Amino acid sequence: MTITITDFLVAFGVAFCGWALQTSVSGITRKTVARMQKRYGPKWYQNFRDIFKLLNKRAITHGWVYDFGVIMALAGIIGTAMFTPVANIVVFKGYDNFFVFVYLFAVGMLGMAMSASGSGNPLASIGVMRALTQMVGYEVPFMVIVLALIHVRDTSSISALVDIQQASGWNLVVMPIGTIVGFICLMGMLGKKPFDTYIAPAELASGPMVEYGGKQLGMLMIMHEIATFVEISLFVNLFLGGGSNILEFLVKYFIVYTLASYVSNVLGRFKIDQVVTFYYKIPILLALIQAGMLVIFGWGV
Repeated sequence: MTITITDFLVAFGVAFCGWALQTSVSGITRKTVARMQKRYGPKWYQNFRDIFKLLNKRAITHGWVYDFGVIMALAGIIGTAMFTPVANIVVFKGYDNFFVFVYLFAVGMLGMAMSASGSGNPLASIGVMRALTQMVGYEVPFMVIVLALIHVRDTSSISALVDIQQASGWNLVVMPIGTIVGFICLMGMLGKKPFDTYIAPAELASGPMVEYGGKQLGMLMIMHEIATFVEISLFVNLFLGGGSNILEFLVKYFIVYTLASYVSNVLGRFKIDQVVTFYYKIPILLALIQAGMLVIFGWGV
């Protein structure tokens, strides 16, 4: 496959549209949650206003590590989004490998960790340690499920997995237990309650982002929205059959994010040790059961 400048422009367009989509969906969800709680809530476009306002503010610096980490975090997540299949839009077909997503996503997360640690604020360092600890918790059961799926389907290409589901049925039906595990892990990826331990506003003053303001905070807000777009899209593509068209994909995307947000708003927060203990008990047990059903017995395939 020959990659052209046009491909890069289209891929960047996917990342930009992903940011715009998720920022809009996030604003709509904030509004609906507020109404459910008998509050008026902000305008649905408030997130856009916050980001643009921050990008126009002056910013302080704590050194080149602090500044470079923000750029690295944003660039890593944008790069990940550029490889994300959206319905029938697959820019780098053949390179949309699950393991490419794992490596590129890690670049963004490590950039964030490096920058926050470089701020010199102990609350930011504690937040980073909690975030990395939580990653160790949810990534193990999630990888067990995905690796079993890749083994059974004989491909690690996200678009190929979507094509298989479009032809033979969603993985939600093939592996319902695995889909439940995937959703629980998705809650941890998104930092939704009860897994928002690394943010913990009452304890860590917003965790890793406590020292940020101005342009850096605006860039990290963009990074967060794009990262959410990638994570929700990955779940939709792996378990819900992706989308045969843009409308189908967007409907599934909206349902998954809204469900995660609504569940989050009726739960409390785990302590960090409770997060890891939980993931290494229930989700990993269910993941191993589902993997055994797929790989050893071939049930559902």
